[in-house]
Amino acid sequence: MNRDHFYACVLAGGTGERFWPMSRVRRPKHLLNLLSERTLLEETVRRLEGVVPAQNIFVVTSVAQAADVRAALPQLPAAQIIAEPARRDSGPAAALATGLVRARDPAAVVALLAADASIHDSARFGAQLGAALAWAANSPELLTFAVRPRYPATGFGYLELAEELGRSEGGAIRRVRRFVEKPDAATAQQYLAAGNYAWNASIFVWQAAVFLAEAERQAPALAALVRDFPAGDCTRYLADHFPGLPRISVDYALMEKATRVAAVVAEFDWDDVGTWTALPTHLQPDAADNTVRGQVIAVDSSHNIAVSNGRVIALCGVKDLVVVETPDAVLVCHRDAVQELKKLQPLLPKEVL
Repeated sequence: MNRDHFYACVLAGGTGERFWPMSRVRRPKHLLNLLSERTLLEETVRRLEGVVPAQNIFVVTSVAQAADVRAALPQLPAAQIIAEPARRDSGPAAALATGLVRARDPAAVVALLAADASIHDSARFGAQLGAALAWAANSPELLTFAVRPRYPATGFGYLELAEELGRSEGGAIRRVRRFVEKPDAATAQQYLAAGNYAWNASIFVWQAAVFLAEAERQAPALAALVRDFPAGDCTRYLADHFPGLPRISVDYALMEKATRVAAVVAEFDWDDVGTWTALPTHLQPDAADNTVRGQVIAVDSSHNIAVSNGRVIALCGVKDLVVVETPDAVLVCHRDAVQELKKLQPLLPKEVL
């Protein structure tokens, strides 16, 4: 199939509360320089170069973040950065993205991916994504990507994989038997041992027509958004129709009950960089197993994560802490408590949210 029909839509509307105080409502995780000098969003868009034409790359974000997203991606025309008028989770976002490209190209094949994941092997990712787009162009399947679990993670959804449907230069494609919610520790260990379960990377590929047909069957409100999407400026259309859509994930809305779902078995590294404790995977710890960015001094301290955004952080005789400094707020928490940072949000002053 002609690559001109390949599109990619990057979802960049999350809030990233787990990376407070660096992440804020207007500047969430995907707009942070967490792992390199580039933001996670910039890295995501750069990985798409050579896979889909530059004019076919779109970013879907929120009204509050649109200006910062445009500033982070000066290479993308403003018309390729679309602002949702309300937060409605990944189901409506997927419908928006699919309707957007279908209105421009009825033969479109679209890849949908999050803005805030880390993938170091960009070459293999690009090869597999390109092959997935080519596969989907000739298939009625809704495709997702399956990441082989490295450890018994309880923070990810899983895919139970069935038989192999095919193999190409993009690797193996397997039937998805079912989607599984985030498991407890014992169940996650069973999944790891079983060998036929994989992390759900939430990287999707489908023909716009296939998505629409499945939405017609399962989610009529999402189907209507896709079917009636205008080919030109969509600002007024979204303002009128998007806020009234149900708040639902694409997994619940379509994928879990779809009749034909397959998974590309990922041959690249993948991490959703979900909490501060993800940093040691990507940044080299020191001899005492401290992971630091910025001006950090550590004495008799080990297994800490410290990020300075200006002022010096001095650690003395402490271990297992996360310490993050910003100009207007400081976080100090135990490494085991990073999943609980959302509980801080209702208690924080509005000026630091």
